[in-house]
Amino acid sequence: MPEATPNTSEALSHVIEREVGGWQGRLRRNPLFHLLLALFVGIIAGLGAVAFRRLIGLMHNLFFFGQWSFSFNALQHSATSVWGAGIILAPIIGGLMVVWLVRTFAPEAKGHGVPEVMDAIYYKRGVIRPAVVLIKALASSISIGSGGSVGREGPIIQMGAAFGSSLSKWLRLLEWQRLGLIAAGAGAGIAATFNTPVGGILFAVELMLVEVSARTLVPVMIATGTATFVSRLFLGNHPSFVIPASIIASTAHETAVDYAAYIVFGLLVGGVGLLFTNTLYWTEDLLEKWLKNAYLRAVIGMAAVGLTMYLVQRFTGHYYVEGVGYATVQDVLESTLQNPGFLLLLLVLKVFSFSVTLGSGGSGGVFSPSLFVGAVLGGAFAALVTQWIPGYQMGMAVGAALGMAGMVGASTGAAVTGAVMIFEMTNDYHIIIPLIVVSGLAFGVRRLVTRESIYTRKLIRRGHFIPEARHSNLYLMRPAAQLIETPMVRLRGERTLEDLQKILLHRRELPHVLIIEGTMPLAVIPAHRVAEILRREIRAVPLRDLASTDWVAVTEDSQLYDLVARLRACACETALLCKQDPPEHHEDVVAVVTVEDILIYASLPQVLLRPERNPL
Repeated sequence: MPEATPNTSEALSHVIEREVGGWQGRLRRNPLFHLLLALFVGIIAGLGAVAFRRLIGLMHNLFFFGQWSFSFNALQHSATSVWGAGIILAPIIGGLMVVWLVRTFAPEAKGHGVPEVMDAIYYKRGVIRPAVVLIKALASSISIGSGGSVGREGPIIQMGAAFGSSLSKWLRLLEWQRLGLIAAGAGAGIAATFNTPVGGILFAVELMLVEVSARTLVPVMIATGTATFVSRLFLGNHPSFVIPASIIASTAHETAVDYAAYIVFGLLVGGVGLLFTNTLYWTEDLLEKWLKNAYLRAVIGMAAVGLTMYLVQRFTGHYYVEGVGYATVQDVLESTLQNPGFLLLLLVLKVFSFSVTLGSGGSGGVFSPSLFVGAVLGGAFAALVTQWIPGYQMGMAVGAALGMAGMVGASTGAAVTGAVMIFEMTNDYHIIIPLIVVSGLAFGVRRLVTRESIYTRKLIRRGHFIPEARHSNLYLMRPAAQLIETPMVRLRGERTLEDLQKILLHRRELPHVLIIEGTMPLAVIPAHRVAEILRREIRAVPLRDLASTDWVAVTEDSQLYDLVARLRACACETALLCKQDPPEHHEDVVAVVTVEDILIYASLPQVLLRPERNPL
């Protein structure tokens, strides 16, 4: 029998090495490598958060003062612009620049970012174009820096997720790894922004992860912790807001009246959260209906934002509603703003400016505006109940903190994230129970009216449903054809092992081998079995002698649920995905899927795919 030549054997070993033992095969399956990738994603997300904040500072200084400077403190009100009333033009110019960038380079960068990440996870198999990172950073920094009333968290989340997706695609990682790194990048971005690592983890769990398990959760933890550390190196270990500890500590001594107030406030925040979301989409629809041209829409919409910003500054001394609005939030926390009427006016103006900014084509997040609205609503509520209830007093800082948590829960659907993030900012455990009560009730009110959050409503409007329950397995919902990772080759049964060896020399990875006889499929050699037999001494063994005839046929649009059931019922480990069942020609076979493929793809327990045994 012919023996393999040294050159042939060496080349063949490279084929097997690439798939089974090379960097592509070994690293994709190495848990340590996956954790190192999460560490890298965390570093980049942390650096990205720092760079993005610097970029916002640069844009703000350029638009407001004509200065090239990165210095910017979001917790302090901006000085009056040197342009005077001309500052009204800044949001208009910024809006036109954003529309051009988005329409020309990355339509995904429009809006608040998080829905696009969720859409990529559920409907694009986790593929996010690398261009999104740069365009989103530039467009959002221009929107915020020029006075647009949006947040910086959504863009950072989208940028972190896009980097995780791009890295995964470059390394050709499996889909579950790619989706895990996207969630890790998103959680890391929000953790670095707010200096809240636990909040970042919970954000990823509540909104991003389609699979909550050790293999997905641990990378998220590593990425968020790393991103927070990197952020602290450059920005300092400070909370996003300075909350007076003495006032927050008062929640350690609660009474029945306190909890009654929290319950009422939670219900109120839920209603305002609905208004916040509905106003955004109502404004978007109105502007798109009456202003078809995107550039004209940006001019008129951002002119309204600029005029609002200027008038607020002209009559109150500060811009208040421009940009991320953190300075206003800080004023409420420090009880600098105490007039409930003025706080409610700021609430209305912020909702208007925010909705018009995004509705006219701006780019930025919803997280900061929701914190702004929650803070001023909480401050106003605290001031009013203190006036109306004799002998009762609620600190404005307490009301603002509870309002921020509740608005995050009501608008984004991340109720646990909202409560924990504000708890991390206060650094006082005593406030955790009021936070849970308000955030939970606010979420419940919104959920009673609609199941859609401010994120998922955008996707529902384009016909993309996002599962609410994270315990449902995304992969089992999909057609079996979508799990195809391993290629397939068709060979006649009389072909030999030596023939297979020569064919594989020109392939990048080991395929499943479909053995055909005449016009029909006969047997299968799964890829892992190919790796085993190729390690043997090369002989002229017919492939039909090495193949298994133990397979089932299913249609290519069958769901994985059905495929798993067929494999169990037939006690098989291999399935042929066919255009029709049963196949009438070997060309009807689209792909070969094995139990091993399903286990890797869907992270199912092996016991689920054990063959069913009929009782005696």
